Amino acid sequence: MLFRQLFDQDTWTYTYLLADFNTKEAALIDPVVEKVERDFKLLNELGLRLKYCLETHVHADHITGTGKLRELTDCEGIVPENAQVSCASRSIADREILKVGAIGIQAIATLGHTDSHMAYFINGDRVLTGDALLIRGCGRTDFQSGEAGTLYDSVTQRLFSLPEETLVYPAHDYRGHLVSTIGEEKQWNPRFVGRTRSQFIEFMNNLNLPDPKKIMEAVPANERCGNALIAK
Repeated sequence: MLFRQLFDQDTWTYTYLLADFNTKEAALIDPVVEKVERDFKLLNELGLRLKYCLETHVHADHITGTGKLRELTDCEGIVPENAQVSCASRSIADREILKVGAIGIQAIATLGHTDSHMAYFINGDRVLTGDALLIRGCGRTDFQSGEAGTLYDSVTQRLFSLPEETLVYPAHDYRGHLVSTIGEEKQWNPRFVGRTRSQFIEFMNNLNLPDPKKIMEAVPANERCGNALIAK
């Protein structure tokens, strides 16, 4: 399996490239519109055929590159079930498995950061956690129908139940971390360690963080597969 972690410094976003060496089928998870040229060039250099662009959720901090990549490659653009993205090729359901060559990508519903969010468990040894679980942190719950108690349940019951050696690859990092493990996060993540569900809810409800800079632009654009609204 080819596995690449790609970074957009402006929005601190990780995009992930998966590919099967034998079939040359590939998937991109959480592409960023400003990095489409980079990603398309890499696909061509490696001789890969993009089969899927997968979103972990409807992002509020960057505009997805899925729409442009779909035009360039004829890939499928896939969003979590219940996401309000009518232009997507289709949605993916909890526990559904996509195949990219011999690679298995299993969707794990991890609601709470938003009301439609998936993590993707890859080949049984690594999980792309989106914004649900970050390295020593977690996503916010104060917009896009987020709910702190639901996020606590998603992380502690669904993600923390994966094998402890499972590699954790988040959608963002703001401190220079690349990868963690489920075991590390269960032991060291300060958002969860030593906090009950009610304590977590109280903590998350009192973060008082400013809105993401691009939220007014990004959310409506991402509900249109990365196509920004055109003023008339």
